[in-house]
Amino acid sequence: MRAGALTTVQDLGRIGFAHLGVPRSGALDQPAHRLANRLVGNPPEAATLETTLTGTAVRVRRTTVAAVVGAPCPVRVAGRPVAWGAAIRVPAGAVLEVGPATAGLRTYVALAGGVAVEPVLGSRSTDLLSGLGPSPLADGDLLPLGEPTGPAPPGADVHRRSGPPTELVLPLVLGPRQDWFTEAARNSLGAAHYTVASASNRIGLRTDGPALTWARTDELPSEGMVLGAVQVPPDGRPVLFLADHPVTGGYPVIGVVPEEHLPAAAQATPGTPVRFTPTTH
Repeated sequence: MRAGALTTVQDLGRIGFAHLGVPRSGALDQPAHRLANRLVGNPPEAATLETTLTGTAVRVRRTTVAAVVGAPCPVRVAGRPVAWGAAIRVPAGAVLEVGPATAGLRTYVALAGGVAVEPVLGSRSTDLLSGLGPSPLADGDLLPLGEPTGPAPPGADVHRRSGPPTELVLPLVLGPRQDWFTEAARNSLGAAHYTVASASNRIGLRTDGPALTWARTDELPSEGMVLGAVQVPPDGRPVLFLADHPVTGGYPVIGVVPEEHLPAAAQATPGTPVRFTPTTH
């Protein structure tokens, strides 16, 4: 009924195809995706809807159970307020409205049975870089649902999750190309103050702040890129690669953020302060 600014179908991603040039993709905030599925009795690999900032609205053709997790937001069913972060019953024909995020950036909508679009390379995820998977949602789209698999297991508690970050602190394991930067740039990285740039997307979190100076001017041959790599283009502003990142790149990678710290990056809104804390392991 309302697609929102950017709503995509996401699951755990296409793991194992980087050698074919296929990014991983998948939900940017994996813990939120998994918890939403758990609340409605889905397995973790079931596909959810990932909304961006403005939410979405869907009408269900059959009575179902839904859960909305991730960035906090108002939720309504048939015009009436219902709980965020809990399993909710949505009667056949009713509209589930997911409002704008009140904090954070991305909200996950799980529906019993999961969104059952046709898999591509084993995943139902929308990949914005390669174009694989279903297109981002548009008003009027019809999405199939799978068969519900059962009630939620005990212990699914949304309140155990930390909220969206007011400051993004990212451990950075240095390498493999830290030698491409001046000693002053390497030494200042941990004290530098950055903010999340508005140009950020599912491909990468871009930053605004002091430029890191390259120590070399020759060309770096393209090489493999991993999830969490912090690449520094010629403008010197670090870019943190997220789920839809390219699998190769020709700019130096000063370090890599461990994967367990990336869900917080998925919820960091433009303007959020960013600090890198360099480490060697």
